[in-house]
Amino acid sequence: MANFLEIYNRVTHLPFGNYFFDKGVGIVAPFFGKIRPNVLELKPSLCVVKMRDRWGIRNHIGTINAGAMCTLAELTAGMAVDATIPNHFRWIPKKMTVAYLAKGKGTLEAVCSFDKNLIQEGDVMLPVSIKNTEGKEVFTAEITFHISRKKT
Repeated sequence: MANFLEIYNRVTHLPFGNYFFDKGVGIVAPFFGKIRPNVLELKPSLCVVKMRDRWGIRNHIGTINAGAMCTLAELTAGMAVDATIPNHFRWIPKKMTVAYLAKGKGTLEAVCSFDKNLIQEGDVMLPVSIKNTEGKEVFTAEITFHISRKKT
């Protein structure tokens, strides 16, 4: 099966390609579809994803739910890892440490960017930053991924 980067590069230049890619993410991993992600950029060691503020992801005080921001962070980092690792490796998130810095309101943009040389067998910790439309950081995460060789 092709990885996310191969599919992204194949479809996003087509009419409605980004739309179908974003919907496809929710089909492959249904939980991520709940936040209705919009992948803006995907390449080795970098992923940028936007999430629109809407009623279905708000909490009782009218801001974006903490769980939705965690989901956005995990998706963004996972796609960045997937776009970076060699084909003979696999990955799984193992641990996430988060900080809520401000209320999440409006469209949020998550970025996971790292040195591709960090990717090696074992546990790898990657950063994610989520900012609001004003560019203010509202959430950060450090996600540990366990990377191992695929079984033959």
